Amino acid sequence: MMKSLSTKRAILTGLAALTSWGSLAWAGESLPQPDPAFKGIIGANRKASTPDWPRHPQAPKGAPNVVLVLLDDVGFAAPSTFGGGVATPGLDKLAQQGLTYNQFHVIGICSPTRAALLSGRNHHQVGFGTVTDNPAGYPGYNMNWPRSAASVAEVLRQNGYTTAAFGKWHNTPAWEVSAAGPFDRWPTGLGFDYFYGFMAAQASQWTPQLYRNTSPVEPNRKPPAYHFTTDMVDDAIHWVRQQRAEMPDRPYFAYLATGATHAPHHAPKEWIEKYRGKFDQGWDKYREEAFARQKKHGVIPANARLAPRPSSVPAWDSLPAAQRKLLARQMEVFAGYLAHTDYEIGRFLDEVRRQPGGDNTLVLYVTGDNGPSPEGGIEGTRFHTARVFGMSDTPEAMMAAIDELGGEHSDGNYPTGWALATATPFPGAKQMTSTLGGIRNALVVSWPERIKSGFGVRNQFHHVVDIVPTIYEAAGIAAPDRVNGVEQMPIEGKSMVYSFSDKKAPSPRTVQYFEVMGNRGIYQDGWFAGATHYETWNIFESLKQGKTLKDDKWTLHNLTEDFSGVVDLADKYPEKLAQLQATFEAEARRNQVLPMSDSPLDSFFSGGMPDPTAGRKEFVYGGDTARVTPPFAPPVLGKAHRIEARILRTTAGSEGVVVAFGGTEGGYVLYVQDNHLVYELNLSGLAREKMVSTLPVPVGVSTVAFELQPDATTPTNPMMKYYPRAGTGRLFIDGQATGELRFARFGGFGHPTIHTETLDVSRDLGSAVGAGYQAPFAFSGTVEQVRFTLP
Repeated sequence: MMKSLSTKRAILTGLAALTSWGSLAWAGESLPQPDPAFKGIIGANRKASTPDWPRHPQAPKGAPNVVLVLLDDVGFAAPSTFGGGVATPGLDKLAQQGLTYNQFHVIGICSPTRAALLSGRNHHQVGFGTVTDNPAGYPGYNMNWPRSAASVAEVLRQNGYTTAAFGKWHNTPAWEVSAAGPFDRWPTGLGFDYFYGFMAAQASQWTPQLYRNTSPVEPNRKPPAYHFTTDMVDDAIHWVRQQRAEMPDRPYFAYLATGATHAPHHAPKEWIEKYRGKFDQGWDKYREEAFARQKKHGVIPANARLAPRPSSVPAWDSLPAAQRKLLARQMEVFAGYLAHTDYEIGRFLDEVRRQPGGDNTLVLYVTGDNGPSPEGGIEGTRFHTARVFGMSDTPEAMMAAIDELGGEHSDGNYPTGWALATATPFPGAKQMTSTLGGIRNALVVSWPERIKSGFGVRNQFHHVVDIVPTIYEAAGIAAPDRVNGVEQMPIEGKSMVYSFSDKKAPSPRTVQYFEVMGNRGIYQDGWFAGATHYETWNIFESLKQGKTLKDDKWTLHNLTEDFSGVVDLADKYPEKLAQLQATFEAEARRNQVLPMSDSPLDSFFSGGMPDPTAGRKEFVYGGDTARVTPPFAPPVLGKAHRIEARILRTTAGSEGVVVAFGGTEGGYVLYVQDNHLVYELNLSGLAREKMVSTLPVPVGVSTVAFELQPDATTPTNPMMKYYPRAGTGRLFIDGQATGELRFARFGGFGHPTIHTETLDVSRDLGSAVGAGYQAPFAFSGTVEQVRFTLP
């Protein structure tokens, strides 16, 4: 039941009196606030009248600027701030100015953490039970951010803040990322005045496909001069300077979510080279070294235990020398990526502090949206999405390309062994919400005007949903009961402001559930229980085994005595385990976790999401069509199809791309080069097939085409839906056959959500699909029309 207006005012007044943070503003029962009544005088003429101007909502006096930083796929023990082997002086500096939280928790995977971070509600409550790429038609999994859970940006905006988001945004349903919208679940529809970044799980840092607000934009430079993290920070600095120049007294909210260090691991070569030879000791020794530094620096308790390496991951010393060289190089690339990111975010924070109101800026820096990513598998990857398509690289090919790792011609991820090492001292990693390595990420908080102590460690148990109420309390804003006419669900988070001045105060958070794709965890009063449905690095093997949720074994840990969650007490305290299991079931029912699935990637492979192309047999594009995202592109994978284009070559030198889909990570392209028609297939970056017409393409108007007839095979399980299969391709010029090629494998691209590059006509935007040209290789004649036909 809603509190009455008078009751709520009284509560807020009491809170203001009890805190040292100044008065809490009355945000009102409802947002937006009502239009103010005219308080002037209207007489018969202007001389007899007194004007009164309507005032826009203003933030409470003294409200701080707020900067929220979120890194991606960074383990607890990667940054030097927390004992890691990657130098992060920018984060070190921030920690020395403020507080570090060593029992801060996230969801365990990308989109859910971000939804909880920005809404203050649990991830299933707002429809993000898993990543947007794996939706299901149930309230906890439909990826439709509800209007009953207004974002922190929307609430701050309607309370007088300017708001902006930069970088990665992975909370818009893939089937809504198009030029046609709808745009209400884009950043600008969820409370951000401004957005600059990419709309997907991942992006090339060299050739990202970006949006400014809702309009596609292209980077104005090319590698190696360009890197997205630098570009993002440049844009954010410009935005802050503009805000301070025009309205220096108006507070702002800036949300920076880096692409780093999510795969693909891309870093400037000079940053990678800083770490050459730094990881030759291997992942087992790294774990021991990081563990010792963590204790020395006081970021973990002296009695903390180091989680053992899983038996499914080989000991470093058991590997051949040549393989160790490759694996060490992959860690060097990751380290360069993280170090470069730290430098760029540090550059932004330095600018924030230099600007007016810099000391009255609350910075909340979350070092990862989940634990480190072990998705590269035991050997790491050169093209990390290939596994989805049933493809893998060979050690020989990876070794031959070792100097390309981290550059524009690789899209890799580091090996599982390094991921687990950077989770030190915890077991597990990304996706494994049953282990602390998947859900415990460090938080650094700095607010010079209010937090005076330097490098204070806070041990209270907190969760990502606690960020929103912390911001509200710091800003003197109450969470509204209604926003834009919609009654709001309660905020689940608990403010952390109390801990700014009291390191010994008990945490108000006594219960918190965790769940991602069947991996489950539950915290209650210092105890933690978890059930591992699958190990992330063995997810595809788990799918093949047909394991059910009932098969999973639960573990039990007393986190008060066992900081790392290493000692399993399930057999010793079965009653306590049963109690926590019952708590999980209750929280699951309350938070829309049900129904859970035995298969963690069922929707990902079965295509259970809304399909914008359903029922379409023909797709027609004009010559200026660009940035058609994968869910809206013709679904040609595994299907007979024809691509036909009407083109005009004004001279014998007219050449370029007719139509392209994808990029370095996989795709296809039809183009004209050296007077011939070319079709090139890129199989997840690992292999290529190329057809060249036997006849020349004439000058003038002509019709060129490619046809594929796949073999009549039926996938034996949903996983194989996107696997390459054999088929025959043919080229045509003005109806005359002019080339044929037997594809032993046709595919390695085309999942509607995992690939982030697009379909483009007349050029190849982003990274190049083909190896025979430099993107964008715009057609120098005219592409009048491209038509895709499916049976």
